[in-house]
Amino acid sequence: MSQTTRKYLVTGGAGYVGGVVAAHLLEAGHAVTVLDDLSTGFAEGVPAGADFVRGRIQDAADVLDPSYDGVLHFAASSQVGESVADPEKYWRNNVAGSLELIAAMRKADVRTLVFSSTAATYGEPEQVPIEETARTAPTNPYGATKLAVDHMITGECAAHGLAAVSLRYFNVAGAHGPHGERHDPESHLIPLVLQVALGRRPHISVYGDDYPTPDGTCVRDYIHVADLAEAHLLALDAARPGEHLICNLGNGNGFSVREVVEAVRRVTGRDIPAVTAERRPGDPAVLVASAERAKAVLGWRPSRTDLDGIVADAWAFARSLEENRP
Repeated sequence: MSQTTRKYLVTGGAGYVGGVVAAHLLEAGHAVTVLDDLSTGFAEGVPAGADFVRGRIQDAADVLDPSYDGVLHFAASSQVGESVADPEKYWRNNVAGSLELIAAMRKADVRTLVFSSTAATYGEPEQVPIEETARTAPTNPYGATKLAVDHMITGECAAHGLAAVSLRYFNVAGAHGPHGERHDPESHLIPLVLQVALGRRPHISVYGDDYPTPDGTCVRDYIHVADLAEAHLLALDAARPGEHLICNLGNGNGFSVREVVEAVRRVTGRDIPAVTAERRPGDPAVLVASAERAKAVLGWRPSRTDLDGIVADAWAFARSLEENRP
């Protein structure tokens, strides 16, 4: 990875993944500006040392100038259920917003982009592990809008020489120092189980125990947020003018819902009541990524793949939030 100091704009850098990536950029010696409207992010999530501009993605044109070396784009609405209920919000924020960002980059002659895409672009997988060549058939507006932006980026690369990398990831988890996962409402499994451990939730619901998996519960690929951040820095160096590289990020190994619950029991030493509920519509039995392209092209190697270690980092962050709760 290049040690040259560069200047980057991080959209959505007050959020979970964006904040951790911004922190890694700063740790690598780069200059960082975070653009975030704080609609879902937190001001304290902006890492120390970053310049902060409170604003929407549509305000990027007011921030970008030729002194920037690239943009890392995390600003998006990202709740699957909400996207089904309010698709207009997702097309407006995710697609129209990204279109304006790309136009602002072209106008400012900023020619490198790393985009936070998602495995939701694939929809129901036809085979597992999922490779980048798999059919893309999103099952909800969230995934559809992210896929639309990927298509948008491909066109921009071909027409105007943008150098871009889209990173499609699965279940991000863990924490990096003071930067961890907190959503309102929370929908991700590990923080939900940790809420049970903290006594803020009476039990964890296990949606379906009759899937064709070893223990009957859904299997998902969990990737540590710090491993994810390292991939984004590698992607900046891998971006080539006129090319749009798409890489999956994941451990390549899946953990079931029951395995996650057991890991939280081990790490926290607390009882975690689990209640079996009916399957949720559209939940695939197994979602696991093939990250072979990222390993081959980016030189990326996830090193924090132990489930207990991922949970332990998330637990430390969850306890710190609880201690500072008013």
